[in-house]
Amino acid sequence: MTLQAYAGVAPYITKDGSEIRELMHPSVHGNRAQSLAEATILPGCKTELHRHAITEELYHITAGTGLMTLGQEHFPVRPGDTVCIPPGTPHCIEATGEAPLKLLCCCSPAYDHADTELLQG
Repeated sequence: MTLQAYAGVAPYITKDGSEIRELMHPSVHGNRAQSLAEATILPGCKTELHRHAITEELYHITAGTGLMTLGQEHFPVRPGDTVCIPPGTPHCIEATGEAPLKLLCCCSPAYDHADTELLQG
C-alpha cells in the first residue's frame, strides 16, 4: 500500500476544466482498479458537459455548494452528498456558492483523458 501526502500532489486541469489533484492513480502509485482525485471548481465556474464511455465515477462533495447535471437531471449538491455517474452519462457540475466547490472523485477503472468526451452544452 502506498501513502500519498496531499502536499506532494501538484494540481492540473482536466479536459472538463476542473482543477484536479490525483490523490491515488495506478500510473503513479501502483494501485490497480481505480483512481481517487480531489476536484476544485471556483465560485461561479462550471465544468464542461462531458461523459466517459468506460469509467464509472463517484463524486463526494466535501466543501461548497453546487448544481449537478446528470443526464437530464439537475439537482443541488452540498457537503456530504455523493453522486454516482454511470458510464456514458453526460454530466457537469457548477460551483454555486461563494466558496470553491470541492469534491472527491473516485473512478473505476482509473481516470484516463482518452475516456473523456466533451459534449455540446
